[in-house]
Amino acid sequence: MNDTKAPAPLPTAMPVPEASESKSSGLPAALGAYIVWGLMPLYLILVSSVPPVEFVGWRIVWTLPVCAVIVAARRQWGEIRAALTNPKVLRILLASATLIAINWFVYVWAIQRGHVYAASLGYYINPLLNVLLGTLLLGERLSRLQWIAVALAALGVAILAAGALTTLWISLTLALSFGTYGLLRKQVTVGALPGLAIESLLLLIPAAGIAAWYAASPAGSSFGNSFWLSAAIILGGLITAVPLWLFAIAARRMPYSTLGFVQFLAPTIVFVLGLTVFQEDLKPVQAACFALIWAALALFTWDLWSKSRVKPAAI
Repeated sequence: MNDTKAPAPLPTAMPVPEASESKSSGLPAALGAYIVWGLMPLYLILVSSVPPVEFVGWRIVWTLPVCAVIVAARRQWGEIRAALTNPKVLRILLASATLIAINWFVYVWAIQRGHVYAASLGYYINPLLNVLLGTLLLGERLSRLQWIAVALAALGVAILAAGALTTLWISLTLALSFGTYGLLRKQVTVGALPGLAIESLLLLIPAAGIAAWYAASPAGSSFGNSFWLSAAIILGGLITAVPLWLFAIAARRMPYSTLGFVQFLAPTIVFVLGLTVFQEDLKPVQAACFALIWAALALFTWDLWSKSRVKPAAI
C-alpha cells in the first residue's frame, strides 16, 4: 500500500505478465481463423458453379462492406485515414493484398478441380515456412524439441511432395503466398481490421472490373441469377473478413513460428474433408506424411505447454 516502501520491484515485475498475456491472447484468434479456413471447402461447394476468377472478384467486393461495418462499430476510421496517408504502410498493404488475392484464386481453383489434398499440403508446408521466416527474419528462437518437430514435419512434407509432383505448384503457391502475407501483416503498423479494410479497398477496382467483365460475357454474371447462389456469394464477404481479421490479430500477438504450428489445424480439417466429403483416395505416402506431421505437432505443442507451466511459477 505504501509506494515509498519498495518503488523498484513494481515496474520490473508488471511488464512480464503483460507481455505474456499479449502473446497468449493471440491463440483464440488463431484457432478461430484456422477452424473457419479448415471448413472453407464446405462453403466452396455452395459456389462451385462460379468461375474461380469471378468468385474472387465478388469475394473482394463483398468483403469491403463487412469491414466497413465493423470499422464503424469500433470507430477506427481515424486509423484508416492515418494509414492511407502513410506511403510505406500503403506499399506494404498493396503487396499483402496482391498476395492474398493470388492465394484465394489458387485455393478456389484447386478445390473446384478436386485437388483437395494439394490444397491441404500447401497449408502443411506453410507452417514450416512460417518457422523459417520467424527464425531467419524476425530473430525468433526455437528450442531443441521444437527443431526436432520441424525436422519431422519437413520429412513428412518431403515424402508427400515426392508423390504429388504434378500438383506441387498448387501447394507451393499457397504456402509462399500466405506465408509472405502473414509476414507482411506482422510488420505493418496498422491494426488488424483497418489493414484488412484497406487491402479490400486497394483490390476493389480490379475486383469490380472482373465482376463487370463476367456480367458482359455471353454466360453472364453468376450473381443475380439465383437467390441462394447470390446469398452464398455475399456470405463470402463475411467468411473472408472474419478469419482474416482474426489471423491478423494473431500474427501481431503471437511469435510467428508458434503461429505456424497452430496453423496445422486448418489443413488437417481440409484433409479430413477431402477424405470424407470429397472422397479422394488416400495413398500410403499421404498417410505416412500426415502421421509424421501430427507427431511433429504433438511434440511442438508439448514443448509449448510445458514451458507455459514453468513461466507463471517463475513470475
